[in-house]
Amino acid sequence: MPRLPHPTPEELRRDPLPLRGRTALVTGASRRGGIGHAVARRLAAHGAGVYLHHHVPHDAAMPWGADRIEDVVASVRGALGDPEARVVAGPGDLADPEAPAELVARATDELGGRLDILVANHALSGSDGTLDAIDAAMLDAHWAVDTRSVLLLVQAYARQRAASERRVPGGRVVLMTSGQDIAGDMPGEIAYALQKGALASITRSLATALAEHAVTVNAVNPGPVDTGYLTGEVYEAIAERFPAGRWGMPDDPARLVAWLATDEAEWITGQVVDSEGGFRR
Repeated sequence: MPRLPHPTPEELRRDPLPLRGRTALVTGASRRGGIGHAVARRLAAHGAGVYLHHHVPHDAAMPWGADRIEDVVASVRGALGDPEARVVAGPGDLADPEAPAELVARATDELGGRLDILVANHALSGSDGTLDAIDAAMLDAHWAVDTRSVLLLVQAYARQRAASERRVPGGRVVLMTSGQDIAGDMPGEIAYALQKGALASITRSLATALAEHAVTVNAVNPGPVDTGYLTGEVYEAIAERFPAGRWGMPDDPARLVAWLATDEAEWITGQVVDSEGGFRR
């Protein structure tokens, strides 16, 4: 088998807009303090057009509250590296089994008829408990949002890729986990931990399934990230468990997600990548 030639000097130099001409759907990008927003800004800065999915009622019910979608869109649009790329946003309750396919179709249409990158960042917060406290309703709610909707999104994305007249390289899927496969430190959130752990377990199988569509599939475990959900003494105690003495910031995992979307990461698939900054569990 012939060996591939060495990259030319020009090929070794990094393109400042490695995602120019590509499109991305980022779910759960509904507030400026979240990981989804940070991921969307990084993708936009790399040249991609981005569709921001949001579900404001979920955030409105949380302690951190909802953000103005217009402000989120403006922030991502301000990061655009390619002035011809589009940033659009739309709602979707991913607990509805019909919503994932509708969302992928809408994003594909809004972004010019093609979707290259899917980042499934959304998750259900709350409605959870310890092993003794959880019930069927809690388990079903987390299954519907945290796992079922993700698989249906990937399914719809794969069908969109398969419908293309040619095998287009550069397809990327990135899932988000929470480190359930490396630590058991969420005994108070059994339903959430169960479903996020399922995503880590299915990553390799999804990578195999989508390889024929020239798509890589990876998952990112961002570790503890300061998205505004914790303050006070507990916040400070967790910060001390990082060598840097600080929590992860949303842009920390966002840089990794954006890199996985580029051609530089085309040889990485089926992996769960921990981005925890040396967090001492």
